[in-house]
Amino acid sequence: MPAPSSRISGISPSGKDGWEVHFAAYKRKIAGEDIMMLSVGDHDFPTPSETVEACIKALRDGYHHYTPLPGLPRLREAMARISTESTGVETTASEVLAASGGQSALFAAAHGVLDPGDHAIVVAPYYATYPGTFRSAGAGFTVLEARAEDGFEPRAEALEAAVRPNTKAVLINTPNNPTGAVYSRETLEGIAEVCRKHDLWLLSDEVYWTHCGADGGRKHLSPRGLAGMKERTLVINSLSKSHGMTGWRIGWLTGPKDFIRTLINLNLVSTYGLNDFVSHAAIAAMENRYGVEQIAGLYSARRAAFLAEMRCFNEVVVRGSEGGMYVMLDIRAVDPDCERFAWRFLHAEKVAVMPGASFGEAAAGHLRISLCQPEDKLREAAARLRRFIATYPAETNA
Repeated sequence: MPAPSSRISGISPSGKDGWEVHFAAYKRKIAGEDIMMLSVGDHDFPTPSETVEACIKALRDGYHHYTPLPGLPRLREAMARISTESTGVETTASEVLAASGGQSALFAAAHGVLDPGDHAIVVAPYYATYPGTFRSAGAGFTVLEARAEDGFEPRAEALEAAVRPNTKAVLINTPNNPTGAVYSRETLEGIAEVCRKHDLWLLSDEVYWTHCGADGGRKHLSPRGLAGMKERTLVINSLSKSHGMTGWRIGWLTGPKDFIRTLINLNLVSTYGLNDFVSHAAIAAMENRYGVEQIAGLYSARRAAFLAEMRCFNEVVVRGSEGGMYVMLDIRAVDPDCERFAWRFLHAEKVAVMPGASFGEAAAGHLRISLCQPEDKLREAAARLRRFIATYPAETNA
């Protein structure tokens, strides 16, 4: 057959072999083995019943047709209201592009600001799709490693040093997957200053914005609300985490009105609009805030419960872990090879966790713990971790 394009061939899964831990654990679980899965970031509960019923009603009411390319007007208005709340900047429907999930919104943003040969900067630890998204746009990129000792928040001087003459965009994620870091105002002001100085786009993935601050910790701050950033910030958001709708594939991109108007053309040649009845369910979910407070409170309680089990555990240091759906544990004092540790933990205690190295070198020597399990299971997983470390092979403790 003729050769596929280099652009498509260059899209490959990111991360190291640590992903194999998850795949092996999942295979054992579906074969009937009692494996505790703390390696995946998908809710362990269904979408709120009110949203489901709204979808069924929309389906029965005949919403089976094409929708406008940028999204139904009422859908965009609901998304704009959430953007106003989440970013602190008054947002209109004309500044919102509906997309089939957060990843689709990120794809649109990358293709909207990068030409082949352009350069971008992505802050690590990062979500696995980020590098491939830039490759799909034909752009090169530099990975900026945020240090564990800085709570996985990037330093402005390091970002400045990574800028090249052909740099067009920076991609950040706060609250962060995988680290749970919630960027401070100081960190975001430093990033904003670099973007203003070099006339860069800032792509800000904020899909976990509701999952922080409920327990009195650091609240989400969007860089779109900082001085001079509204016109250069593209915010990626979705209903997956905030509204418990991971499989519904509803997201959106918030940005300058003129940019969004141009970007509508991408939907013309990609999604050609969203699903009609699902869009109506999403409208109901957003207008009524179905599940938002409950889901945020649930993850806050789970985080507190798991971290309580880690207190006074000298061999493990908690890094980041202020928001999102994950806790990041520094296990370098036990074993600097987090992949080896994760494999051994799976075999010995039947608990699947993600090696931090799967998300970039910045997180090497760490474990990502998903909070997508009930509190009792998280406590049990913590107990197994403590037991496992207490008997960990001494020859690897270096």
